[in-house]
Amino acid sequence: MARLRYPPDWRRILSNCTPNRLAELLSGADLQEDRYFHWDDTCHRSSPDGLSQEEWWLALKLQRNSSYRPIPLHDDGGKPFVHFQTDQMSAALHGIDQGLGGALAMPEQITNAETRDYYYVSSLMAEAITSSQLEGAAVTRDEAKQMIRSGRKPRDKGEQMILNNYRTMRELSQWSKEPLTPELVFNIHRIITDETLDDPSAAGRFRTTDELIRVVDTRDSEILHSPPDAAELPARLAALCKFANEENPHPFIHPIIQAITLHFWLAYDHPFVDGNGRTARALFYWLALRRGYWLVEFISISEILVRAPAKYGRSFLLTESDQNDLNYFLHYQLLAIQKAIANLHGFIEKKTKAFHATSRILRSLSLNHRQEALLSHALKHPGSTYTIKSHGTSHGVAYGTARADLLALADLQLLRKQEKSGRFHFTPAPDFAERIERLHDEP
Repeated sequence: MARLRYPPDWRRILSNCTPNRLAELLSGADLQEDRYFHWDDTCHRSSPDGLSQEEWWLALKLQRNSSYRPIPLHDDGGKPFVHFQTDQMSAALHGIDQGLGGALAMPEQITNAETRDYYYVSSLMAEAITSSQLEGAAVTRDEAKQMIRSGRKPRDKGEQMILNNYRTMRELSQWSKEPLTPELVFNIHRIITDETLDDPSAAGRFRTTDELIRVVDTRDSEILHSPPDAAELPARLAALCKFANEENPHPFIHPIIQAITLHFWLAYDHPFVDGNGRTARALFYWLALRRGYWLVEFISISEILVRAPAKYGRSFLLTESDQNDLNYFLHYQLLAIQKAIANLHGFIEKKTKAFHATSRILRSLSLNHRQEALLSHALKHPGSTYTIKSHGTSHGVAYGTARADLLALADLQLLRKQEKSGRFHFTPAPDFAERIERLHDEP
């Protein structure tokens, strides 16, 4: 990532601008932005006709300054962070309201209680894995999923980070029913960092004055961010919790903007020796769930962020470099949420196509109509259990015929057979859809 160009002081530009010239540039410039420009962006773009680069920047800053609203977060100099809702943000928030709050018809696979767990667990695993990868966990997705599904113990720190994140994501729905308190934040951090810290005692507590934390550029060790002093952290976390628990803040802040701000706030304060990013992203999910965005559990924000970690880090720097303007971070995160929602729908569409393809293959196998009907039902309801009696009753056949149907499917390893209380119970094999495809491919 190229070195960030810090903005010039707009006040200096203003002081060198005559009243007539100022009126000209404010009335004549087309300042409609296709995205939220930083000075580092305008340096590489052509300015509107008749304006120098600095005049363009001045016009943008004057326009923004009149709209800024402060939030309770302050930098170490006491200056508040600010934001305002742009047209692009309003459009993005409208789509997110529909996509995460249930205003639109949700895919049947998620509203169906028998299939929703598949997508729920898949999303939790994706967020746990990619959130940990953002913090340096060098584990492949397949290895991580195998560990979570099998229940085996983590083999190294990277796998432990992922398992901790997964456990945290599983708990967030319950935690969202509680107000945010410092104790809850400490508990989240404690679970996220369990058995991953060089000093285990640092889990679930503030960093101390002896634990100097700096965010540095790995290329040349330049300090990019110096968090507030450790002595300030109790008061800052109390303010964060108060902000998070306000359901009707004045002036109004959209809940998703509030959740993203919570993410930024904890990351900015960096209250812990490690695990700040993972805890910050968990707080985003906590607030979104608390404010009724139930579908947020089915998307992975970190899956988007991990594709371009430098841009994620840059969004923090843009905010700090330009008057604590939080809009840079907000715009980036809103785009990530939109992409995550699109990914969810793409994932469901892919699985739906695979389901229909498997159904067509099923009809081509040498199975009787009763077996085809049972497997078709199992594709839609993978948590179902079948017995010889239930199968016989459903199709009006004798016990022996029903027994032969189910045992044949068990022999094909499409169903799992278990004996309970002297009766056989049959459940779909975890990968029976893939097994159907393999049967179709066999000569």
